[in-house]
Amino acid sequence: MIKDNQKVFNRMHVVMDAVITVVSYALAYFIKFYIINAGLLGIGVLPVTYYFQMLWVIVPAYILLYYYCDVYGPKRTHKQSREIYAIIKANTAGMAMFIIFLYVFMREIHISRTMMALFYVLNIAIMTCSRLVLRKTLRNMRKKGYNMKYVLLVGYSRAAEQYIDRLQWNPGWGYSIYGVLDDSVPSGTLYKGVKVLGEVDLLYELLANNKMDEIAITLDLKDYDRLEEIVNACEKFGVHTKFVPDYDRVIPTRPYTEDLMGMPVINIRYVPLASTGNMVIKRIMDIVGSLIGIILVSPILLIVALLVKVSSPGPIIFKQERVGLHNKPFYMYKFRSMRLQSEESEKKAWTVKDDPRVTGIGKLLRRTSLDELPQLFNILKGDMSLVGPRPERPLFVEKFMEEIPRYMVKHQVRPGLTGWAQVNGLRGDTSIRKRIDYDIYYIENWSVSFDVKIIFLTFFTGFINKNAY
Repeated sequence: MIKDNQKVFNRMHVVMDAVITVVSYALAYFIKFYIINAGLLGIGVLPVTYYFQMLWVIVPAYILLYYYCDVYGPKRTHKQSREIYAIIKANTAGMAMFIIFLYVFMREIHISRTMMALFYVLNIAIMTCSRLVLRKTLRNMRKKGYNMKYVLLVGYSRAAEQYIDRLQWNPGWGYSIYGVLDDSVPSGTLYKGVKVLGEVDLLYELLANNKMDEIAITLDLKDYDRLEEIVNACEKFGVHTKFVPDYDRVIPTRPYTEDLMGMPVINIRYVPLASTGNMVIKRIMDIVGSLIGIILVSPILLIVALLVKVSSPGPIIFKQERVGLHNKPFYMYKFRSMRLQSEESEKKAWTVKDDPRVTGIGKLLRRTSLDELPQLFNILKGDMSLVGPRPERPLFVEKFMEEIPRYMVKHQVRPGLTGWAQVNGLRGDTSIRKRIDYDIYYIENWSVSFDVKIIFLTFFTGFINKNAY
């Protein structure tokens, strides 16, 4: 059964990682003292035994770190990037502990820093390569029918169909669906080759025969009164059980749970920027980024300001009320690209193709997004962020919040100069619904690296706006 195979794989991983750690350490020693310092061997170098005695501490310490960083967790359905990140995190923590141990506790100053750096890089590289090869090998084996997990679904629902779809789209995960149990759908009903075997009470017989590796509870919302009974039955027979909730209409994105004195509480939406630490990191990035941006584009700001001034009468900077973080209004700055008009006329609608209100220089500014550059000062003030959902005017916010589900979620973070929707071409006169989908994806998957990626993509895709009028 898969349970026995998993134990073998876990032990193999530990042994393989211990060997890789030793090999990486020895290779780092060889490169440092036999290649880099080839002609200086023996001069100011500690004995080789001194270096290699440390492996008695390094190897078990690294294995423990791999365990705590979830390097040994189940990997069938996880992305490779998640495993690589866990390896880097464990090695970084290990090297930090190694340095502290050497310099603070042992006060050893003669250990080669170059060798330590080489060990850090080599261990990550070799371990990552070995994991990628192993992952590829296992997925190929699973596609051929080896190392499979047999799953029984309890409950026929939309969640059950979606679960079947994903397992069938990814044969490399190694899941074989035994069938579905349901009290409402007739026996023999097929969905993409998966058959309804009978009613839920058949579960007890199947569990007693020990034919399943996993049970996936995919009950319809109306059948949740049986949830406790089914979970208790699975626990009684010691079968690994998953709950696939059928509430994506209510909770359309990934929720997360918190422990309220032993009581699990499901938060409907995970927003990384709700964390104080993440907010501080992002704010520091915004302050530093906006200051650097203002300094770098100051000549462009001056040139554009002069062009706006001579193009038509009126102020250089146009201030417009927008809705920001926590639905609070603020004034967003832009270079004026339209002729002066009354406040009521300006509020009527956004710009359309061949809009007569747009000046000649304004068309160029809008097309190249140069009119947005003054928003660097909004970012410095704290009204906006470098990256985030684009802010909208209050009258349109009131309109869209009634027409578009989840529209107001975008106001859980600061609006941005650029965003995930914008670098994917959703700017100007494009679908608001699609923009919101991209904005929510950004909000729920925020990370420093994601922000850096969007800023990088903005330089290639974000400045030229074909939909700007």
